[in-house]
Amino acid sequence: MVTPIYLDYNGTTPHDPEVIAAMRPFLETEFGNPSSSHWYGIRPKRAVENARRQVAGLLGCAPKEIFFTSGGTESNNHAIKGMARVLKEKGRHLITTTVEHPAVLEVCRYLEAEGFATTYVDVDETGMVSVDAIKAAIRTDTILISVMHANNEVGTIQPIAAIARLARENGIVMHTDAAQSVGKIETDVQSLNVDLLSVAGHKVYAPKGIGALYVRDGVKPETFCHGAGQEMGWRAGTENVLEIVGLGKACEMADRNLVHATAHLAAMRDRLYRGLREKLADIRVNGHPEQRLPNTLSVSFKGLEANRILEEIGLAVAASAGAACHSDTVQLSHVLEAMRVPMEWAKGTLRFSTGRMTTEAEIDQTIDEVVRAVARLRQGS
Repeated sequence: MVTPIYLDYNGTTPHDPEVIAAMRPFLETEFGNPSSSHWYGIRPKRAVENARRQVAGLLGCAPKEIFFTSGGTESNNHAIKGMARVLKEKGRHLITTTVEHPAVLEVCRYLEAEGFATTYVDVDETGMVSVDAIKAAIRTDTILISVMHANNEVGTIQPIAAIARLARENGIVMHTDAAQSVGKIETDVQSLNVDLLSVAGHKVYAPKGIGALYVRDGVKPETFCHGAGQEMGWRAGTENVLEIVGLGKACEMADRNLVHATAHLAAMRDRLYRGLREKLADIRVNGHPEQRLPNTLSVSFKGLEANRILEEIGLAVAASAGAACHSDTVQLSHVLEAMRVPMEWAKGTLRFSTGRMTTEAEIDQTIDEVVRAVARLRQGS
C-alpha cells in the first residue's frame, strides 16, 4: 500500500524524532512519581520542571506561569470557565468571535446556561476580526475576551496585541487560543500582551493528550481540579511526565528553529498554490492574503464538492474538507459561513497544511494528483 502524502498538519502533527528520544527514558526506565521525595521521583520531577522552562522559553514568560493540561481543549476550558467563574461578581459578559474553534465556542455556550452572556463578533471576508468591532462589543459588565491567535481552517492571524491592549485599557482579562500558531509564528506573550494563552502539544510535533496554559502572574482562574496540590495547587493529579517531557522538547525545538521552520512552511504552501493556480482555472484562496499562517492553504474549487474531490484523489493525499456535501444538503464549516464565502466556492473547499517534514517532491506530486482529480470531475459535470 502506498503511504498518502500528509498535508493535514493543522489536524495533527507526527512525533518529531527528537521528541521521541527525549520521551523514551520516561517510557522505559524513569517511571517514578515526581511527587515522591525518594530517588525514583527526583529525575521525573526535574524533567517536569525542565519542560516547564522549555515551554516558558518559547512563550517568553516565567516557568511559574506555565501549567500543564491534557491539551488545547482543556486549556481553553480552564481559561474561560476559570476566569468567568472567578470574576462573575464583577460581570457576566464574554466576548469572542464567530470563527473560534469549538473548544472556545462550546465553552461560551455552556457558560450561557450558567447565566453568562456572550457576544460573538463577526469577521470580514478574510476571516479577520476588527479591533473596532471588539471595542463596540465591550460593555460595563464585560470580564473576558477570548480571540484565537490564528484560525485553524483558513490561517488568518488575528490582531491579538491590539485587542489585548484594548482589553487592558478596560480592565478586561484577555485569552487567546494559540493552538495553531505555536511553532509556526512568534507567540511571545509579552508582545501579544495576553493574560492567558492555550497550547496544544499535538500541533507542535509532541504527543496528543498534552498541552499547556500560560497564566500571567497575578491572574488567578478558579482551581480546576482539587487534590494533592500538583501544578501549584491549580490542577491536581499525578503529572503525565512522559508527555510533558515531549511537549517541553517540542517547544525547545520550535524556539530553536522558528525562523527556518516558518520559511520552509511558507515555501511549501506557496509552491502548492502556484502549481494549482497555473494548471487550474476557477480556484480561490480563503483567508487573509498576508496575515495568514505560513503553512495553511484553504483553497476553493468553483462548482465542485469537497468530498468528491477527496474521493477522486483517493489515498494519494491526506487533506481536509471545508464542507460536507450530501445528496440534498451542503454543510459548510462555521468559519466559511462566517466569512460569507459564496456557496458555489465554499462547497468545494479543501484545506492543505504543510509541515516541517513536507518536501518539494510531495508538493509537486500533490499538485499533479489534485489537478487530475479536478479535471476529471469538471469533465464529468
